[in-house]
Amino acid sequence: MDQHEKINYVELPARDLEKAKAFFSQVFGWQFTDYGPDYAAFANAGLDGGFYRADLASSSEAGAALVVFYSRDLEQTLSRITASGGRIIKPIFAFPGGRRFHFADPNDNEFAVWSDLGLGVQS
Repeated sequence: MDQHEKINYVELPARDLEKAKAFFSQVFGWQFTDYGPDYAAFANAGLDGGFYRADLASSSEAGAALVVFYSRDLEQTLSRITASGGRIIKPIFAFPGGRRFHFADPNDNEFAVWSDLGLGVQS
Protein backbone atom coordinates (compact mmCIF):
# COMPACT_ATOMS: atom_id res chain seq x y z
CA MET A 1 0.00 0.00 0.00
CA ASP A 2 1.37 3.41 -0.94
CA GLN A 3 1.82 5.58 2.14
CA HIS A 4 1.60 9.35 2.00
CA GLU A 5 5.03 11.03 2.18
CA LYS A 6 6.93 7.78 2.81
CA ILE A 7 9.76 6.39 0.69
CA ASN A 8 8.04 4.46 -2.06
CA TYR A 9 10.56 3.60 -4.79
CA VAL A 10 14.28 3.71 -5.51
CA GLU A 11 16.03 3.92 -8.89
CA LEU A 12 19.60 2.85 -9.56
CA PRO A 13 21.90 3.11 -12.58
CA ALA A 14 23.14 0.06 -14.51
CA ARG A 15 25.37 -0.14 -17.56
CA ASP A 16 24.15 -3.70 -18.19
CA LEU A 17 20.53 -4.36 -17.21
CA GLU A 18 20.80 -8.10 -17.92
CA LYS A 19 23.70 -8.44 -15.46
CA ALA A 20 21.78 -6.47 -12.84
CA LYS A 21 18.69 -8.65 -13.26
CA ALA A 22 20.67 -11.90 -13.15
CA PHE A 23 22.67 -10.87 -10.07
CA PHE A 24 19.77 -9.63 -7.94
CA SER A 25 17.54 -12.54 -8.98
CA GLN A 26 20.22 -15.09 -8.04
CA VAL A 27 21.34 -13.52 -4.77
CA PHE A 28 18.18 -11.94 -3.37
CA GLY A 29 15.28 -13.48 -5.33
CA TRP A 30 14.15 -10.20 -6.89
CA GLN A 31 11.59 -10.28 -9.69
CA PHE A 32 11.86 -7.97 -12.71
CA THR A 33 9.53 -6.37 -15.24
CA ASP A 34 11.08 -4.76 -18.31
CA TYR A 35 9.76 -1.42 -19.50
CA GLY A 36 11.50 -1.06 -22.83
CA PRO A 37 15.21 -1.68 -23.46
CA ASP A 38 16.48 0.88 -20.95
CA TYR A 39 14.51 0.22 -17.76
CA ALA A 40 13.77 -2.80 -15.54
CA ALA A 41 11.59 -2.49 -12.44
CA PHE A 42 12.18 -4.81 -9.48
CA ALA A 43 9.87 -6.23 -6.85
CA ASN A 44 10.22 -8.62 -3.89
CA ALA A 45 13.10 -6.50 -2.56
CA GLY A 46 11.52 -4.95 0.54
CA LEU A 47 11.15 -1.70 -1.40
CA ASP A 48 10.18 -1.57 -5.06
CA GLY A 49 12.41 0.18 -7.54
CA GLY A 50 14.15 -0.11 -10.84
CA PHE A 51 17.38 0.03 -12.79
CA TYR A 52 17.80 2.53 -15.61
CA ARG A 53 20.48 2.17 -18.27
CA ALA A 54 23.32 4.61 -17.58
CA ASP A 55 27.10 4.71 -17.61
CA LEU A 56 27.03 5.66 -13.91
CA ALA A 57 27.45 3.79 -10.65
CA SER A 58 26.19 4.56 -7.16
CA SER A 59 28.97 4.91 -4.57
CA SER A 60 28.90 6.25 -1.02
CA GLU A 61 32.39 7.74 -1.58
CA ALA A 62 30.87 9.86 -4.36
CA GLY A 63 28.08 11.00 -2.02
CA ALA A 64 25.34 8.62 -3.14
CA ALA A 65 22.85 7.16 -0.69
CA LEU A 66 23.79 3.67 0.48
CA VAL A 67 21.17 0.93 0.16
CA VAL A 68 21.60 -1.50 3.07
CA PHE A 69 20.25 -5.06 3.23
CA TYR A 70 19.63 -7.06 6.41
CA SER A 71 20.84 -10.67 6.74
CA ARG A 72 20.42 -13.34 9.39
CA ASP A 73 23.69 -14.92 8.13
CA LEU A 74 26.32 -12.45 6.89
CA GLU A 75 28.81 -15.10 5.77
CA GLN A 76 26.21 -16.95 3.70
CA THR A 77 25.00 -13.73 2.07
CA LEU A 78 28.59 -12.67 1.35
CA SER A 79 29.28 -16.05 -0.24
CA ARG A 80 26.19 -15.83 -2.47
CA ILE A 81 27.17 -12.31 -3.55
CA THR A 82 30.69 -13.30 -4.60
CA ALA A 83 29.49 -16.53 -6.26
CA SER A 84 27.07 -14.46 -8.37
CA GLY A 85 29.63 -11.93 -9.58
CA GLY A 86 29.59 -9.32 -6.82
CA ARG A 87 32.78 -7.80 -5.44
CA ILE A 88 33.47 -7.15 -1.75
CA ILE A 89 34.47 -3.52 -1.17
CA LYS A 90 34.72 -3.64 2.65
CA PRO A 91 35.01 -7.04 4.37
CA ILE A 92 32.84 -7.83 7.39
CA PHE A 93 33.49 -5.39 10.23
CA ALA A 94 31.87 -4.60 13.58
CA PHE A 95 30.01 -1.36 14.18
CA PRO A 96 27.78 -0.21 17.05
CA GLY A 97 24.71 -2.41 16.71
CA GLY A 98 26.13 -5.30 14.71
CA ARG A 99 28.38 -6.31 11.84
CA ARG A 100 28.31 -5.44 8.14
CA PHE A 101 30.13 -5.50 4.82
CA HIS A 102 29.94 -3.48 1.60
CA PHE A 103 29.83 -4.92 -1.90
CA ALA A 104 29.59 -3.80 -5.51
CA ASP A 105 27.15 -5.45 -7.89
CA PRO A 106 28.30 -6.35 -11.43
CA ASN A 107 27.51 -2.75 -12.49
CA ASP A 108 29.74 -1.33 -9.69
CA ASN A 109 26.86 0.02 -7.58
CA GLU A 110 27.75 -0.07 -3.88
CA PHE A 111 25.47 -1.73 -1.31
CA ALA A 112 25.92 -2.91 2.28
CA VAL A 113 24.61 -5.89 4.25
CA TRP A 114 24.30 -5.84 8.03
CA SER A 115 23.25 -8.14 10.85
CA ASP A 116 22.62 -7.66 14.53
CA LEU A 117 23.28 -11.37 15.15
CA GLY A 118 26.77 -11.82 16.62
CA LEU A 119 28.06 -14.60 14.40
CA GLY A 120 25.49 -14.23 11.64
CA VAL A 121 23.93 -17.56 12.63
CA GLN A 122 20.29 -17.80 13.61
CA SER A 123 19.56 -20.24 16.40
